Amino acid sequence: MYDVYFGNLLLPVTPAKIQLRIKNQNKTINLINEGEVNLLKRAGLTDITLTVLLPNVQYPFARYKSGFRAAAFFLSEFEKLKTQRDSKGKFKPFQFIVSRSMPNGRNLFDNNIQVSLEDYSIADDTKEGFDISVNVRLKQFVNYGTKTVQITIQQERPIAVVEPQRPATTAPPIGVGSDVIVNGRLHRDSYGNGAGQMRENYRGKINFTNTRGSHPFHVTTPQGGWLGWVTADSVRAV
Repeated sequence: MYDVYFGNLLLPVTPAKIQLRIKNQNKTINLINEGEVNLLKRAGLTDITLTVLLPNVQYPFARYKSGFRAAAFFLSEFEKLKTQRDSKGKFKPFQFIVSRSMPNGRNLFDNNIQVSLEDYSIADDTKEGFDISVNVRLKQFVNYGTKTVQITIQQERPIAVVEPQRPATTAPPIGVGSDVIVNGRLHRDSYGNGAGQMRENYRGKINFTNTRGSHPFHVTTPQGGWLGWVTADSVRAV
């Protein structure tokens, strides 16, 4: 036994033939070496064709959900399926259902596909007597929609880099043997007596020190020749 539904509408007579055609979307291309390859893609939408018999006379083999209905009722329902819209004014698909079962009640496989009524043609044929024959073409419907995505681009802020603080430069201590730059007056002793010549940016050496005197460092030439005593702020270690 086969029950065929268009939405909630049970067809009174099971069609003699229902054809489902699964379309192909694969693409064949020729390569530069003249070889041919097939690019595989997802299957296309399924086309369904069937011929529906709508009796105008009550037959024992015809089935109705709520008593006998003439062909005009079903034609009106087909028109509704073709033109029905949702609350947003968009055309609505419907479910195409084929329920199959054996005479002993064992269920076989079913079809339950969301479809649109693409077109149908109504035929008055003398072979059918007073009944109406309708050729119907359905097409699988796949829900789709768009999503609105808000993209916020944040401008990168400059990153402050804190450089480690450099330690303060400490002048090396001055003692016997230190190389120094002299900027000041030479004296005879470490207490400032006997002022002598001036030296500017003179490079010399320290050979004696006297931390008790006002002129604690005794300067020589680089070769060791004595020059005189100078104040602490007159020399700089190099």
